[in-house]
Amino acid sequence: MYRAFFARVENNHELMFSTMWHSSSPATTVRHVRSPTELTTAFRGAGLKVTPQRQLLFRLLHANHTHPSADALFAAASSDMPGISLRTVYQTLNDLVAMGELQLLALGGGSMRFDPNTDDHHHLVCTSCGEVRDVYLDGVDCLQPDDANGFDVSRTSVVFHGNCERCRS
Repeated sequence: MYRAFFARVENNHELMFSTMWHSSSPATTVRHVRSPTELTTAFRGAGLKVTPQRQLLFRLLHANHTHPSADALFAAASSDMPGISLRTVYQTLNDLVAMGELQLLALGGGSMRFDPNTDDHHHLVCTSCGEVRDVYLDGVDCLQPDDANGFDVSRTSVVFHGNCERCRS
């Protein structure tokens, strides 16, 4: 099915893009953050310190589909390990992003979010509750501005904003 969507660009012009899309589940090869044991090995291999606090964060991130913020991870970790510091959470998340284990997401609405799904995908964001979901789109690579004025586009990211089922009812 073809859908058209619009993007506002400089000087308030609208560009219309038409692309085939679907929001079905991806192939079974979705790459999520590695297991806590694998992350421990990878951290040591990169010369990074592995602490009980970091191992707790590895466990909280493994198979996590919620696109958590650092504050949300800090709250979850604090309930298991009251002495963990927010600085440790941020440093561990930044190290995981640098290692390619997480994607850093700026989806609007304040806090940066961290996505354990490192496959090529896009996002649906509920403007009421803030829930973030993965969505897979076909044809996004074809989206290129006609006049980029010498700008070399290296990546395209699509974020759909709306209301989830819970917030609509």
